[in-house]
Amino acid sequence: MTKSNCFQDFLKYSSLNVLGMIGLSCYILADTFFVSQGIGMNGLAALNLAIPIYSFIHGSGLMIGMGGGIKYSIARHHGDRKATDRIFTHAFCLAALFSLFFAAAGLFFSDGIVSLLGADEEVFAMTETYLRVILLFSPAFLLNNLLLCFVRNDGAPQLSMAAMIGGSLSNVVLDYVFIFPCQMGIFGAVFATGLAPLISILILSPHFLRKQNGFRLSRCRPEKGLFAGILSNGVPSLITELSSGVVMIAFNAILYSLQGNTGVAAYGIVANLSLVVLAIFTGIGQGIQPLLSSNFGAGNRKDFEKIFRYALVSMLILSGILYAGLFFGASPIASLFNSEKNEALQRLAVRGLKLYFIACPFAGFNILLSVYFTSADSPRPAHVLSLLRGFAVILPTVFLLSYAAGTTGVWCSFPVTECLVAAAGLLFLRASERRKKAKGLDTQGLEIKKDPKP
Repeated sequence: MTKSNCFQDFLKYSSLNVLGMIGLSCYILADTFFVSQGIGMNGLAALNLAIPIYSFIHGSGLMIGMGGGIKYSIARHHGDRKATDRIFTHAFCLAALFSLFFAAAGLFFSDGIVSLLGADEEVFAMTETYLRVILLFSPAFLLNNLLLCFVRNDGAPQLSMAAMIGGSLSNVVLDYVFIFPCQMGIFGAVFATGLAPLISILILSPHFLRKQNGFRLSRCRPEKGLFAGILSNGVPSLITELSSGVVMIAFNAILYSLQGNTGVAAYGIVANLSLVVLAIFTGIGQGIQPLLSSNFGAGNRKDFEKIFRYALVSMLILSGILYAGLFFGASPIASLFNSEKNEALQRLAVRGLKLYFIACPFAGFNILLSVYFTSADSPRPAHVLSLLRGFAVILPTVFLLSYAAGTTGVWCSFPVTECLVAAAGLLFLRASERRKKAKGLDTQGLEIKKDPKP
């Protein structure tokens, strides 16, 4: 791969996936906007209480899709059609099992889950409605995530992007129709969100009619090692989303104790915008993953390094642009979600936007570094980084800083966590390079071959 082609491939894959991930993350952002306009602050609080469960569903889908996609990309490079079919079949079975679990939770345990999430009498019914429906639509979310990852790794990033954006746009349109003309309230918001992945799957369906399609369901014996490998490669994606849900639960509880439902609603604005911001970095990571995996499989060290550097530079530029927009536009952004003109909500949300998103460059670096390690078939450092930023650092930090500085401490806990984890990530990267060089390997774990003398 030449330098020009390497950069062109990076632009093609990363830009398409950034657009697609923005579209995917707008599922919930559209709900947030229309619920705030059509139902008000209590609807916004109810939505934010239920959103962590969506993070668990989305994270499970990403874990299976990304984990399977990495294995598929390497097998596809070697031209092993039986292996690619076997990988897709095992990933599909995992998605089916997770779907059954989430759907059963929606049918039988939604009331209990809402109680655990901390909904009070004022917002309990709306939270339960949103939660139950989102869980019942979990098979669609999981299948959509699986197909998006495999289609992207099968050389069709444009179709994957079109499906993500098409699903998101349909959600925006249906949100408006169901909440305003149809007056369906919170059920209309979640029903629109549940239909969106089905529309995305329909957009993807022509890919399976192509002769060049590299994966299909096939009869094969279950392989524990393959199941484990798919899950292992996808664990960083799961932990990122799972931790997002756990952190939202903790933040909701702390902010409710400090500011009541107004604090929960303010965090709903910040957290749902955060989904979009992090989706941009995740889009870059998902875009470079097929390129990194294929170059790693081919032993192409130089292009592996180039693509990762392109991703880092792009992430830093976007981080600066995003933070500037959020800092200077904090007041009008908060007003978009404050239809009741609640002064306390406005004040809390503006403060949160300015402090919370200081984390942009650190969070972006951590996401890309996890993709770097997993694409080089070294998932353990990625697992550790994901655990650090997802649970081990963020939870004690938010409790400590909220105790020391109240609501301001809550907003600052996210950037502090991402900064600390980024420092740990640099140490892991340097340690990994030193170990490989000591063994006579290059930075990707490939044997160093000296150029022949002229």
